[in-house]
Amino acid sequence: MPQEPARHHRLLPVRPLTFSPFARSVARVATAYLVKHHMHDAMQQSAGDEFKEKLKNVDRQSESSEDEEFDGVVQADFAFFDPKPDDFHGVKTLLQSYLNYKQWDLSGFVDLILGQITVGTVVKLEDDEDNGVFSIITALNLGRYKDHKCITELKEFLLNICHEKDKIGNLRSLLGVEAQKVGLLVSQCVVNLPPELLPPLYDALFDELSWATEDEPTEELRNSFRFQFYVVVSKFYKHKNANQKRSSSTDKDEAFVYIKPEDEILHKLSMWSFLFPLQTQQVATHELKNYQLTGIVMAVKAEDISSFRQQLHALISES
Repeated sequence: MPQEPARHHRLLPVRPLTFSPFARSVARVATAYLVKHHMHDAMQQSAGDEFKEKLKNVDRQSESSEDEEFDGVVQADFAFFDPKPDDFHGVKTLLQSYLNYKQWDLSGFVDLILGQITVGTVVKLEDDEDNGVFSIITALNLGRYKDHKCITELKEFLLNICHEKDKIGNLRSLLGVEAQKVGLLVSQCVVNLPPELLPPLYDALFDELSWATEDEPTEELRNSFRFQFYVVVSKFYKHKNANQKRSSSTDKDEAFVYIKPEDEILHKLSMWSFLFPLQTQQVATHELKNYQLTGIVMAVKAEDISSFRQQLHALISES
């Protein structure tokens, strides 16, 4: 059953959101390119012939939109659901590149996500028998699951990619002695998910976290959702001269172009962050010729989440 009455949303033309006009235009081009490749990957790995056909239809619409200023619209009705075992393949597909295509216990990671039914949401087409997953959002306690192979490997990955001496100590602390207070904020979706879904998705997550601190059956479980910090692993486009751009306002190019609109807000609110290179094919577009797809790890205080939610609502409503 859905978590709440289904919200109906049209699958709108791809319009990535950022805080500047230039970044929006560049992200739009990048996202249009990624739509085709992501959908092809999803078709290869998702079960169900009908679901594959639906993805093909979205793919064809995206291709035609690129040359028509995104005038095409695909009609779709989305609903929010609690995670369940049947979502395994769809969620795993969304998370294939989560750790830069590293060989790790991704299946175990997905099992943790789907096993935590009180906190977390998947977005699917309403009344879709093929069970295609278009988005997953959740928060996992790094201390509670510290003995699981996938979390051990995730921590090792994060420590190995952090080469900033002033950040490694903070990272070790969050992954170690303070892990019981840290939530790994996981949010992955298909690249053309309507941005209107983002505020209710994040509101649902943080509301569920608050309810879990009161409703879970044991004190240990209730405490496991009382996060003081969140760690976010994501990616964006970094200009090749990003460091110089921070101190210069004369160049019209943005230092960073965010694929996910919420990441720009989280980046601004973060206590600290660091970047890492990605092993992925560069998007071959003129607009992004000076940009490199780059990984980012962010640490955000839980006390700043209220501001994040407000800013996300404002950003989407203004778009």
